[in-house]
Amino acid sequence: MAPLDWLLSEMKTLTSSAPSEYAPRLPRQRPARDTGRVLVLNATYEPINVCSVRRAAILLLKEKAEMIERSDSELRSERQVLARPIVIRLRLYVNVPRDSSKRKITRRAVFARDGWACQYCGTRSSLTVDHVIPRSKGGLSTWENIVASCAPCNRRKADRLPAQINMHPRKSPRVPGPHVFITVATQKIPAAWLQWLPAEAA
Repeated sequence: MAPLDWLLSEMKTLTSSAPSEYAPRLPRQRPARDTGRVLVLNATYEPINVCSVRRAAILLLKEKAEMIERSDSELRSERQVLARPIVIRLRLYVNVPRDSSKRKITRRAVFARDGWACQYCGTRSSLTVDHVIPRSKGGLSTWENIVASCAPCNRRKADRLPAQINMHPRKSPRVPGPHVFITVATQKIPAAWLQWLPAEAA
């Protein structure tokens, strides 16, 4: 199982095993305020994942987590009312695997790691990804060989080596930190999350 996927799996188990009277019965077409994401902190207050509002509610109701930040809106079931969580903290410490190199490489994760900027010219528009060492030259699809690139730079570099066209990434590509996968799990980082995330994730 990929790093951190264990937590989502655990949340799914909690969701399916929770008694119906405890699970907030949200309508299928939920209001916009209930479609957000919740930041999950370890017992040490370290950010480790992002989950849905419903899964966060299940963790809270089963006392697997505590509420750290909440919104003004509420989640309602037939028998209970719960403040809508924004940040929750697990009550017990969970040992989280640190090997981010095994996480799936996605465009959004590459863009986030590279600051949403082309690693050749610095532009922030028309972004795609580029293999520094082209696959036609034996380059691998790894974190250390993929960078964010704008479409014009990608076309100009084509399948040539960096030295052949004098196009080198502004910074050496590397395996991203865990915070990158948190920031790409939501369209916009809520203000309430910022104090819990590393400065580079803000």
